[in-house]
Amino acid sequence: MSATDKRKFRHVRLRKKIAGTPSRPRLAVHFSGRHITAQVIDDSIGKTLVSVNTTEAELRAKPGARANVATASEVGKLIAERAAAHKITKVVFDRGGFKYHGKVKALADAAREGGFEF
Repeated sequence: MSATDKRKFRHVRLRKKIAGTPSRPRLAVHFSGRHITAQVIDDSIGKTLVSVNTTEAELRAKPGARANVATASEVGKLIAERAAAHKITKVVFDRGGFKYHGKVKALADAAREGGFEF
């Protein structure tokens, strides 16, 4: 079983327990080899309320904008700012089956510093 398959199994196991609600939407993160994506999702209506990813011009223009810890931290700050504009402060963190260290931890810590509570 590959590492990707193991991550997918962890993700399915987590999603059984985690669901976003209107009062506490889900902060879902995804990391590919090149890009980082973070979304705030209300699962009751199946809609993405706020999203940030590294393909956006704001993040792409910065030197060294890759899928690394520093960029993950910037994505965390930006998602918290955009969610605050929509009056979203409480979320449920969905790490997408990724282990909670490195980029995942950096994004989560930056989002907490930006005003998220989870």
